[in-house]
Amino acid sequence: MFFDRKEQFRPYERELSLITQLQVSLAHALEHSPFYAKHLAGVDPETIDSREALAKLPVTRKSDLIELQKQVPPFGGLNGQPAGTMGRLFQSPGPIHEPEGKTKDWWRMGRALYAAGFREGDIVHNTLSYHLSPGGFILDSGARACGCAVIPAGVGQTEQQLRVIESLRPNGYAGTPSFLKTLLEKADEQGLDISFMDKALVTGEGLPEALRTEFTKRGIRCVQAYATADAGLIAYESEAQEGMIAAEDIILEIVKPETGDPVQEGEVGEILVTVFNSEYPLFRFATGDLTAVLPGRSPCGRTNMRIRGWMGRADQSTKVKGLFVHPCQISEVVQKHPEINRARLVVESIDSRDSMTLLCEGDAEMDTNAIEATIKIICKLKGKARRVDDGEIVKDGLVIEDLR
Repeated sequence: MFFDRKEQFRPYERELSLITQLQVSLAHALEHSPFYAKHLAGVDPETIDSREALAKLPVTRKSDLIELQKQVPPFGGLNGQPAGTMGRLFQSPGPIHEPEGKTKDWWRMGRALYAAGFREGDIVHNTLSYHLSPGGFILDSGARACGCAVIPAGVGQTEQQLRVIESLRPNGYAGTPSFLKTLLEKADEQGLDISFMDKALVTGEGLPEALRTEFTKRGIRCVQAYATADAGLIAYESEAQEGMIAAEDIILEIVKPETGDPVQEGEVGEILVTVFNSEYPLFRFATGDLTAVLPGRSPCGRTNMRIRGWMGRADQSTKVKGLFVHPCQISEVVQKHPEINRARLVVESIDSRDSMTLLCEGDAEMDTNAIEATIKIICKLKGKARRVDDGEIVKDGLVIEDLR
């Protein structure tokens, strides 16, 4: 029922384990990470012996990584060992670079897949991208940690994926919920029976309850996980489906975005995570995502703190189809098209699928097809471009407006 004993730790056991790992990781980072040697200069790891002491350390912001990595490539100096000693190197949209270490299940995703019901001998159809960004590898490593065989399907090519599903008969799915919906609908159109697929772990975008209900009616038990390319697994759902359980082996804080100070239980705040990877340690890493603590323990028997799930963004960056889109990318699109005077990216959910449209003020004869091609190149995602009348875009400082 449980991935390991940690999921039933008593609070004092968990805190002792986490604080011990924190002190070891801090000592390593101060010696081997140029960024943290400067960012945490003067910190004595032995004095960081509680969450209260940790909360006094400065925040490291995901939103700063793009600029930090430009100044000190490839990782902004956050890495705790040379890039050439890593297992894999990735470039996500932004661009933001992330490493993968060489240890088994480096992102710790096995815990989430196990809670989703994946077991040794299962076959998992994994549809996150294996190209440059780490999403596919994150789920792949977690599935294999559970003893599963993995079909590295990646994104797109729906017709080909259905042929693979029909012939290899995976009983599990991993990827975004919207693409699972696409596969199921296309299978219906073609008269294909893929009812052998009975479990799914979804991530990368929201899971509306109406869509989860649709999957349930098809006999698919679907739960979700919250992870990032930088930090790996942060929280996950269990069979109880009552909030998301914080991952073991990280410290999760919820803080006021403006100050980094902890919020009161139940209050909405920004998620900070502390991760102990020696290759890429992160201390009080601000994800930009908002959530709140869900009081009590999960009925499934796991004892760690629960959060309410994703409740919005503290900054304007947003995740579309599993990939982040940043304001600086929209600025880059505009710079490549001088016919655009002002622009705003609007992100919506249409029929449970993410959609983005760049609203553009400017020349009446602007080439929206060319702008859409630039969006795809810079954001690594398809998006529509639409010219609007001058003055239609509200001057409120927003570059990305998320309507989901």
